Amino acid sequence: MNYILFDGTVRNALLPFTFTRPVADIRVGILTIREKWEKYLGYTTTTLTEEYLMEKFPMVEMEANIMINASFFPNEIVVEMIRNLEPKQAIIAGEEIIAFYSNETQEEVDFDDYELIDYEEEILRIENTWDIFSKNDEAIREDFQLLTEDRHSQPIPKSVNVIAPENIFIEEGAKLEFVTLNASTGPIYIGKNAEIMEGSVIRGPFALCEYGQVKMCAKIYGATTVGPHCKVGGEVNNSVLFGYSNKGHDGFLGNSVLGEWCNIGADTNTSNLKNNYEEVRLWSYETESFARTGLQFCGLMMGDHSKCGIDTMFNTGTVVGVSANIFGSGFPRNFVPSFSWGGASGFTTYLTKKAFEVAKVVMQRRQVEFSEQDAKILEHVFEETKKYRKE
Repeated sequence: MNYILFDGTVRNALLPFTFTRPVADIRVGILTIREKWEKYLGYTTTTLTEEYLMEKFPMVEMEANIMINASFFPNEIVVEMIRNLEPKQAIIAGEEIIAFYSNETQEEVDFDDYELIDYEEEILRIENTWDIFSKNDEAIREDFQLLTEDRHSQPIPKSVNVIAPENIFIEEGAKLEFVTLNASTGPIYIGKNAEIMEGSVIRGPFALCEYGQVKMCAKIYGATTVGPHCKVGGEVNNSVLFGYSNKGHDGFLGNSVLGEWCNIGADTNTSNLKNNYEEVRLWSYETESFARTGLQFCGLMMGDHSKCGIDTMFNTGTVVGVSANIFGSGFPRNFVPSFSWGGASGFTTYLTKKAFEVAKVVMQRRQVEFSEQDAKILEHVFEETKKYRKE
């Protein structure tokens, strides 16, 4: 069977992260949503997403396809139901389609012609950007069980101060000495060739993905994920870094999400709680207004390739788009459009030529090519987000 992950109805609610990737490639827990589905299904997947993304994330159709809504996370029950789908059948949860059987000839699907099968069990799903960190605790626990079942961890070094070692899994090549790991509050996963430097104190649930690095004397707690090739230091609470992003110095990052290729300057701090303790509102690209989150704690949402200088201060519930460059004293406004250059004193447009020069250098340092596909995607984002910038 051919499995295709589609963005579904939540794509715009997950901007700025879905400006540069399908919903399936968002990281929540230890794995991306795509990696979760492929692990459960035992097959690779392709993607149905926005047209401008499809050169980099193509779709492969066959005569028979199972289309899966990428905003839902797999579990044993729903995967078994999906494997048993037959033509003209769909699985639904409430009013949302989880998966359906599609033929190559179907350009438009009329679900009135389908047998709808209700899914009535619990299932994890992301519907808003803040779900990425607020549901990260549960996602880490599910991924930890999935990745470690019937496997043995590398031994915990003798110099490590450890609580609940049975909840710790260390992959091959990981390095850690003279650190404190407290897994009594949730599992701790340390990926292949990752490193935790001495003096760090970590409380689970926590995931450090392959080649990730925790700098000396870092303090990390809450449900936090440090994606592949990321570097973190200072204080981090309940945050998710997708991959290749750095928050390598002192400063606080809390209840936040960073995309890929972001860099947080030394001593940068994010506020994650309003002074009056009121509910945090967050900029929504879907409604083009500030949306209620239902959360008291919410920090920074930063899209791919965005960066900030030293001592930057982010207000509670700040959204930064793609390829923004923020610096200077004072609090920048709590919605910074993509390709913005400046800070609290005002912004100008960060032209793509300059942004691409930086992206090439940054990515080459990690032996990753800034491709023509990447440039085309960012050019599209630049044009699509013009209306938010004061040109």
